[in-house]
Amino acid sequence: MLSTESLLEALLFVADGAIGLEDLAKALDCDVPCVEQALERLSDACAERGLRVLRTGARIQMVSAPEAGPVVERFLGVSHAGRLSPAALETLAIIAYRQPITRAQIEAIRGTNSDAVIRTLIARSLVAPVGRAEQAGRPMLLGTTCEFQQYFGLQSLAELPPLPETQDITEPTPARSG
Repeated sequence: MLSTESLLEALLFVADGAIGLEDLAKALDCDVPCVEQALERLSDACAERGLRVLRTGARIQMVSAPEAGPVVERFLGVSHAGRLSPAALETLAIIAYRQPITRAQIEAIRGTNSDAVIRTLIARSLVAPVGRAEQAGRPMLLGTTCEFQQYFGLQSLAELPPLPETQDITEPTPARSG
């Protein structure tokens, strides 16, 4: 009989996209902690191979290693015509670091209308609605997707680089002597 991680690898390989932990546990006829442990072992085993286990919350997906990206793109004939604009990258960074976040909050940070950029990011499956805010009008909350993590070669959002410390603009700047 195959190990739990081998069976897990087979399920992730044949899946069309990300799968929930509960669904994996049900398919493997075990509990979620068992799946979590098997995922950890599978991730460790894949570290030196061409595949990675990508996790977004409770959704898991098998993807090609970011280091294999150029070879995979060449093999698939993927062009770089679909690169993201600076506005899209800026908006995506705001969503990634502040998620879940509303369109109005994004626009307050950017200082400009972001409807078109958000539509583009949703169309490219880099961003998706993740719920509704508990405030007047119940605005849509946005968050990143598994495709976002694949696009940037991240196994989890914890791999996002830390934001640099910024000085509060309301604090007075110390006088320089010189």
